[in-house]
Amino acid sequence: MSAKHKLFRGAMILTAAGFISRIMGFFFRIFLSHAFGEENVGLYQLVFPVYALCISLSTAGIQTALSRMTANKVSLGKINEAKSALTAALGLTLLVSFAEIILIQKNAGFIAVSFLGDERCTDLLMIISYALPCAAVHSCICGYYFGLQDTKLPAVSQLLEQAVRILSVVLLFAVTQKNGGMPSIRLAAAGITAGEFVSALFSAHTLSRCRRLPRSVSASSLAGNLRELLGLSFPLTANRTIVTLLQSVEAASIPAGLKLYGLNSADALSLYGVLTGMALPCILFPSAVTNSVGTVLMPAVSAASTSRNRTAIVQLLKKAAGSCFVLGLACCLFFLIFGRFIGTLLFHSSDAGKFILTLAWICPFLYTNNALVSAINGYGRTASTFLINACGLLIRIGSVFLIIPHYGIQGYLWGLLISQLCVFIMAFCFLISCVSKGQIENL
Repeated sequence: MSAKHKLFRGAMILTAAGFISRIMGFFFRIFLSHAFGEENVGLYQLVFPVYALCISLSTAGIQTALSRMTANKVSLGKINEAKSALTAALGLTLLVSFAEIILIQKNAGFIAVSFLGDERCTDLLMIISYALPCAAVHSCICGYYFGLQDTKLPAVSQLLEQAVRILSVVLLFAVTQKNGGMPSIRLAAAGITAGEFVSALFSAHTLSRCRRLPRSVSASSLAGNLRELLGLSFPLTANRTIVTLLQSVEAASIPAGLKLYGLNSADALSLYGVLTGMALPCILFPSAVTNSVGTVLMPAVSAASTSRNRTAIVQLLKKAAGSCFVLGLACCLFFLIFGRFIGTLLFHSSDAGKFILTLAWICPFLYTNNALVSAINGYGRTASTFLINACGLLIRIGSVFLIIPHYGIQGYLWGLLISQLCVFIMAFCFLISCVSKGQIENL
């Protein structure tokens, strides 16, 4: 099967799973907003930067490196080497994730008060820390299958994780109410751990049934692949961690900036919850398509660059980036027409509707940027992706500290739009420079 057909099939599978997962998550957000209120949703969203930072340290860079290693080794016919790389990745990421559990459990109160600015986040942090090893197993196995350009297991495990997360929270909420208790937002954090646990079990069970998987791995092969994995994953992990740290600073500083604007603590947290728990999920809903394209584009570009097939790379980029941009334009128009209606009808929040109208303008750039950055990673230019993402984040952080205190949350939305536009321009120009002058003409 050609690279183009593999990309299309893989993207379609992930897109279908992503859409179903986003639909489930969309209605789950509505449930959370009605069941726990805007302030508690804001509290729940506040712990995600810490969780994302831990994921970046333990799994994100390793998954991307493993996917790239697998794609390269399989393209060269070294199947057993690819499987040995998976074993090395699993051992490494589990070691880091267990260390993170110990660190969070001992310092949850300090992190909640000093970094997140709310002591109520302590219990939430302790609960979600148990999801980290499960996410490590799930992430590595999915990275291996992405490298094989086989998206069936990642798609099914994604749906399973989302389904278990939602069902566990809804059931716990119903049981708590039935017993006369007051449901806490801690139930939502417990749902994250339950979903990751079940998806990790499913992924490991499916992998163990793979007949082509070797029964044993030689120590020399494992050591060699571990060195290669560390060499590839270290800059990826460093880049992703720094970017995620900047994102965490950004997210944790928004409520503080709103307080400087004149809002009290409860109103600031509620507005933060409306933005991150209601409006942004609506805007990100169609990105199930673009995320899928970006996920399968990275190993496809990596394999094509290994075989020096520049024509295939150009065709992949034209189809992937072009499709994402057209989708972004269509979604921009849709949200401009129906954004206020969506916020009022689904979330019973006029603020959500206003945010959706403003955020609609970022859709063409936001959706395309994921494909462009994934293609750059496929070329192995991880330092460039770091610089591009860091520039965009610094613009957003600047809007948090410099504009929010004077113009409120609207100032942050302006900064978000400018940052996405800058990332789009930088990523597109860099990809142009990655192909020869003869291939540029084909673009």
